[in-house]
Amino acid sequence: MRAFLDPLCVTPYIAVRFEPLEVAESLKICFGGLMYLLKVMRGLRVGKISTSCFSALVSLFMFGLFASGSVTAAEDTFEPKFPKTMSWSAYNLGTTGYNQAVAIGKALKDNYGVNLRVLPGKNDVSRLLPLQRGRVQFSANGVATYFGQEGVFQFAGKTWGPMPLRIVMASHGESNQALAVADDLGIKTYADLRGKRVPFVRGAPALNVTTEAFLACGGLTWGDVERVDFPGYSAMWTGVVNGQADAAYATTVSGPTRKLEASPRGIFWPPAPHDDEGCWQRMATVVPFMQKHMATRGAAISEENPHEGATYPYPILITLAKQDEQIVHDLAKAVHLHYDEYKNSDPGSIGWAMDRQNFMWVVPFHAGSVRYFKSIGVWSDAAESHNQRLIERQDVLAAAWQAQLAADPEEFTQAWMTRRAQALEAAGFDPIWREAN
Repeated sequence: MRAFLDPLCVTPYIAVRFEPLEVAESLKICFGGLMYLLKVMRGLRVGKISTSCFSALVSLFMFGLFASGSVTAAEDTFEPKFPKTMSWSAYNLGTTGYNQAVAIGKALKDNYGVNLRVLPGKNDVSRLLPLQRGRVQFSANGVATYFGQEGVFQFAGKTWGPMPLRIVMASHGESNQALAVADDLGIKTYADLRGKRVPFVRGAPALNVTTEAFLACGGLTWGDVERVDFPGYSAMWTGVVNGQADAAYATTVSGPTRKLEASPRGIFWPPAPHDDEGCWQRMATVVPFMQKHMATRGAAISEENPHEGATYPYPILITLAKQDEQIVHDLAKAVHLHYDEYKNSDPGSIGWAMDRQNFMWVVPFHAGSVRYFKSIGVWSDAAESHNQRLIERQDVLAAAWQAQLAADPEEFTQAWMTRRAQALEAAGFDPIWREAN
């Protein structure tokens, strides 16, 4: 609140202007108002000011006092329109994505009585399938969010296609995404993985393509290593601990990485050197979403022993574009308001802080989240323009997919990848991938 007062109330009105204030600033204004009222009371006693004007000033002061607590009051009276039971999908029990989902769920339960059911999935398909089919409203997902949006890899088949996915919020922590190796092998660089056993997780393109990207950093391909197939993420890491594989991909704070760290084999994270232009150029030809980052959290990683590598947000809380805007708005608000209650629950949970959100990533935000971000002043014109462009990309993909279904070619997947690339290029977008995998 901003009040403009004639010192002796000689003007016939009081002009009031409202602005969002910090609590401390509002209290300061109201304290000043109290001091002013004391002076007015002295003026009232000696007849320098009218009784009606004094009443108006008292009302203004009381309103200001109420406004000073407006931030706290708004939080205390926030009544989100959540269903009594909410369902999310996430990675398996013990992973950082699952742990963070459970921690946020506890905050929702404690504050709003919401029962959050977290459905664990061993791969990307088993996390996105419940969302696609309406069994869950949200997913604490990984970079498969991008593959699902694009309709590539496992999502290029006739039963999938590009999905209209939207971000609610995402975690940008102090960890990296990297390919770890067993420390008993003496491996120091990704190039040293030549001839070693590298996992391939069935139904998990996010794991496999990022593994491929780190191999590319070392100048390698799948043809340069011994591929070992696993049914899921946890099985892959158990395989490294048990000596069935020599490397595995993860976020550096993921629970299974600690098991390898504590095992006789130990863990080591080869770097993706930030000054190695060849490494980063080769990675970029495989994935478009990696960013340079120095990790200070993770297995065998600390502020004293940081890891020079790459990252992207994880977990990413996503939903479908059709999800109710008010529920998404309220969920984004709740995740923000109760950050202090869950930020220490998992090493990666600090990444949910509002000042860590990246509004310029490769998947658009939901309209409900955007409305909340605008209300607290963190959403820029540049973010809006970027978001609309991403939605336009999804619209191009959706139209191309409908044309593909109508044509129904015999070699469906490769025909789709060709049609997809042509449609994106015609609209001025980079298709990234052109071939079926």
